Amino acid sequence: MGNHAILSASSSHRWLNCLPSARLELEFEDQSGEAAKEGTAAHDLCEHKLKKALHMRSQRPVSEYNSDEMEECTDAYVDFVMEQVELAKTKCNDPIVLIEQHLDFSCYVPDGFGTGDCVIIADDRLHIVDFKYGLGVLVDAVDNPQMKLYALGALGIYDHLYDIKEVSMTIFQPRRENVSTWTIPVEELKGWAEEELKPRAVKVFNGEGEYIPGPWCTFCKAANRCRARAEEKLKLAEKEFKMPPLLTDAEIE
Repeated sequence: MGNHAILSASSSHRWLNCLPSARLELEFEDQSGEAAKEGTAAHDLCEHKLKKALHMRSQRPVSEYNSDEMEECTDAYVDFVMEQVELAKTKCNDPIVLIEQHLDFSCYVPDGFGTGDCVIIADDRLHIVDFKYGLGVLVDAVDNPQMKLYALGALGIYDHLYDIKEVSMTIFQPRRENVSTWTIPVEELKGWAEEELKPRAVKVFNGEGEYIPGPWCTFCKAANRCRARAEEKLKLAEKEFKMPPLLTDAEIE
């Protein structure tokens, strides 16, 4: 399995809705398509450019996926993050900026960890920025479970050093011209983590719960072979194909 957690942040919208999907997905090979590889290349470039902008040492990554579009998108990301850093400086002399930070949220989710693209801490505020190179699905920051898990991981590191009162989470998705930010008080986030996240995550880890099909099936590795999803589709088809109340002439004959 390597370094992939059963309960990864990126698949959390799935396992929070359909608890057993996490264990079921383990039975399938990870087939990272071109889009995923391209996304990784874009993230590497973001990391390099951001380090350069912050006067940190970095070597430019070499990738076959490089393109003008990727150059523009990663530049836009760095511009956005640097704007946020400048904003943070108006509230705090020396904000902390973390790049590709390992975030551990295992106190709520068994073996749970992930990587935050950029975390900015300025006194009582924490801001997490996540770069999405994907074009297919528009990603919204509002109540986004992946971002909430990252935020909990970041709080785990800095909560006792700073009196952090609220967390902002931004999805930066340049190819969809989508910049979505959502802010939540820390108390509220921790309440969700204790009351909803923790009990569900334990169930998921133990392989409990019902299969519940929904929009979160889209990227599930088990989707094509999932019985619950197939049965749901069959039900929908039957609903749409209702027999008319009167027999047709052909049926009477």
